[in-house]
Amino acid sequence: MKELRNIAIIAHVDHGKTTLVDKMIMHCNVFRKNENPGDLIMDNNDLERERGITILSKNVAVEYKGVKINIIDTPGHSDFGGEVERVLNMCDGVLLLVDAFEGTMPQTRFVLQKALGMGLKPVVVVNKVDKENCTPDLVQEQVFDLMCNLDATEEQLDFPTIYGSAKNNWMSTDWEKPTTDISAALDAIIDFIPAPNVIEGTPQLRITSLDYSSYVGRICIGKVHRGTLTENMNISLSKRDGSIVKSKIKELYVYEGLKRVRVESVKSGDICAIVGVDGFEIGDTICDFENPEPLSVIKIDEPTMSMLFTINDSPFFGKEGKFVTSRHIKERLDLELEKNLALRVKQGDSTEKFMVYGRGVLHLSVLIETMRREGYELQVGQPQVLYKTIDGARCEPIETLYIDLPDECAGKAIEYVTKRKGEMESMEQKGDRTNLVFSIPSRGIIGLRNNLLTATAGEAVISHIFKGYEPYKGEIEGRINGSLIAMENGTSFAYSIDKLQDRGKFFITPGEEVYQGQVIGENSRQGDIVINVTKAKKQSNVRSSGNDEKVRIVPPIVFSLEEALEYIQQDEYVEVTPESMRIRKILLNETDRKRSNMK
Repeated sequence: MKELRNIAIIAHVDHGKTTLVDKMIMHCNVFRKNENPGDLIMDNNDLERERGITILSKNVAVEYKGVKINIIDTPGHSDFGGEVERVLNMCDGVLLLVDAFEGTMPQTRFVLQKALGMGLKPVVVVNKVDKENCTPDLVQEQVFDLMCNLDATEEQLDFPTIYGSAKNNWMSTDWEKPTTDISAALDAIIDFIPAPNVIEGTPQLRITSLDYSSYVGRICIGKVHRGTLTENMNISLSKRDGSIVKSKIKELYVYEGLKRVRVESVKSGDICAIVGVDGFEIGDTICDFENPEPLSVIKIDEPTMSMLFTINDSPFFGKEGKFVTSRHIKERLDLELEKNLALRVKQGDSTEKFMVYGRGVLHLSVLIETMRREGYELQVGQPQVLYKTIDGARCEPIETLYIDLPDECAGKAIEYVTKRKGEMESMEQKGDRTNLVFSIPSRGIIGLRNNLLTATAGEAVISHIFKGYEPYKGEIEGRINGSLIAMENGTSFAYSIDKLQDRGKFFITPGEEVYQGQVIGENSRQGDIVINVTKAKKQSNVRSSGNDEKVRIVPPIVFSLEEALEYIQQDEYVEVTPESMRIRKILLNETDRKRSNMK
């Protein structure tokens, strides 16, 4: 049997994980010379490529100096921490990537804490040393201090450090001596990451990931903890609730490059994919048929945010989507629950409503965006944080907020955050930029990003990470400006929009179809105003309808999905369809809205 190494690549978002995996794949000649796989080979779904982030963890296996290395590329956002937590169960070591300029960031701490807690051995890679004003030696010391703070063992603190630039395809033990390839990083993996323990005995495999094929159905993926698995072997499936189900392995696959290769048996320590086992969930254990011994269940952090999902009942429902009923939405959410460990779904107060719980706005918005692209129509309510009662006191989730921005904008940022009950923990200058660290309620972060980016002309770099539950901090003022609401169904005219521009900023363009109760703009003052944008210029005895002065219309505000979710008020929904995204009032009729406000 070949020597084995199982590693996960962990880091803060945008520190170069996927790029490094690309270079490892190319260095180990996974592709033929006439193949051109392009960049970001592992980020293979459209959503990941568009956003430039990794959302789902993925496996690849490369061979280097006769050693098979199973590499798992992980997400960098804390909202997808559930992905990171479960795949670390398959690893024996981690490659911790740190940006040579930014240093250790919030997600670096989060993923490193999980890895050290599992007793994994780290190899530190200080990436992007080609950046101007970078301080690789200082960053290496930061990583050491961070590990000390996270109670790393003596063995874990004795970590090797590799420097380089994955983008420029070189790694070295000394950042001032560039090399021509990334073999230094691969050598460090072989030399310092331990080989998996080969344990003889009855088979055990914890299911840590799953895949789906329309041809063979659900496929479970995990690392063989003990013993050997073979094709056509009878096994027991130990469920999360303690029940045991008898089953049989039909086919076994191991990873070679980006492909799966069918094998007859898999020994302890290797990562494999199994076909033929039905009814499994992530965290279940595949064990011996006669003497089942389950492994411990994977523990995942609890959700901190909830959102209402409901059917699209606007006047434009069913025009663009294929799946519009509550049955379709429920089936899709149940399917997502099978592979998205950090997600929870509960039935709402009617059959058409579902409360979906997740790790943050980004976590839930990726699910909404995926459903939208699959042809679903739905409406989503305002994100709500989840409160807990601890020792009789009402507690709310608190996050640590990191803002990196130009010096001259620091005062404005501090004002915005403190208005939202944020408390400053540190302020540090780095060249002509300032790093601010705050402790802030999760409620305060909703909608904060837009204000900060506007105040800093788009220069602020914002990241946050869950800290814990603390006593309720009091009321936080929401959006002050009201909404501009469409009076009736019809087509919007440039003539009407032009005359109403002093009322506020618009979200629509002339010629766009609108309906009664749709939010078509933001009022420049408090309170909502109902306006008519469907009124055309009338022809009279004096003038023709076409003879017009030049209309100058300010370009509309275009929201991304996250921005729209953070923007809406409690009495509003975001309507999401495969081709459109609109904001609307829950009660479309103005009379109904007035009645509900009087109650």
